[in-house]
Amino acid sequence: MPKQAPVPDELSKPFWDACNERRLVVQNCTACNRMQYPPEQTCSECGSEHNLEWREVSGRGKVNGYCVMHDSRIRLLQADQPFNIVVIELEEDPAIKFLSHLPGTPVDQVPVGASVLVDFQEVGPGQLIHEWRVVG
Repeated sequence: MPKQAPVPDELSKPFWDACNERRLVVQNCTACNRMQYPPEQTCSECGSEHNLEWREVSGRGKVNGYCVMHDSRIRLLQADQPFNIVVIELEEDPAIKFLSHLPGTPVDQVPVGASVLVDFQEVGPGQLIHEWRVVG
């Protein structure tokens, strides 16, 4: 399935740079010891703006739930309809959720609760994105 390449801004660039190194990172607030994703200018828990750092995580998680896209308005994705849209819970903090197409999993056969591992896929010259694959 073709995917759009991200256009990193100042806030998200460290995340995408880590993806290009095949590492998964999330923001971590050292003031309240809370992780967050997607990245924000301030901690969404304590409001700190000077205590955010990037923390590498394991890239493991589990399938929280999913839906099937039958009628996307994004032309790039229309040729691959229908396709899965899966919610992944991060192992280190289940409150952090990522979306995935879950490559390798047939449409509407998503194993809710299954373990997953991050998988980096190239979407353009020199740009990787994070996807997830069922493991175990």
